[in-house]
Amino acid sequence: MARVESNMLPLDTTAPPFNLLNTVNGKMQSLDELKSDTATVIMFICNHCPFVKHVDQELIRLAEDYQPIGISFIAISSNDVENFPDDSPENMKKTAEKLGYPFPYLYDETQEAAKAYDAACTPDFFVFNGNLKSVYRGQLDDSRPGNDKPVTGDSIRAVLEAILNNEPIPQEQKPSLGCNIKWKK
Repeated sequence: MARVESNMLPLDTTAPPFNLLNTVNGKMQSLDELKSDTATVIMFICNHCPFVKHVDQELIRLAEDYQPIGISFIAISSNDVENFPDDSPENMKKTAEKLGYPFPYLYDETQEAAKAYDAACTPDFFVFNGNLKSVYRGQLDDSRPGNDKPVTGDSIRAVLEAILNNEPIPQEQKPSLGCNIKWKK
């Protein structure tokens, strides 16, 4: 498992548009359909990565805590499914249903969305304000598999609370760390 850090998309970047397959409902869905006028969290994840498995339950808690107050959550998997069949759309649907993901789990077959967001690893997190300008990119929190720190989602929670309370976004933004996105050859 390659340990890769986020590329840290420049702040104030406009969220690149996409139209991707929602593996749970079988429909194509766009950023415009799924975004929020308050904030939108875009997460590049996948099924097989131990870093994602380590935080899966917190991703669900985060969405359950913040979706009711107007924040959108969108998960995208961009991995090469030919070489990593665990990440196929069929298996994405199974994972989303088994875990009870309360957010759409989209399949980026062409990998264009991952490239547009400069995503590098799973998990990789991006938070956009109501105008779809990036205000945060990086880690969920300081927990990693094996480091004995609790999974709390503190880094993302601090950003979302700042947005909700019209306060400055935390300036310290640490890169995420995870498995590299499995790029097609």
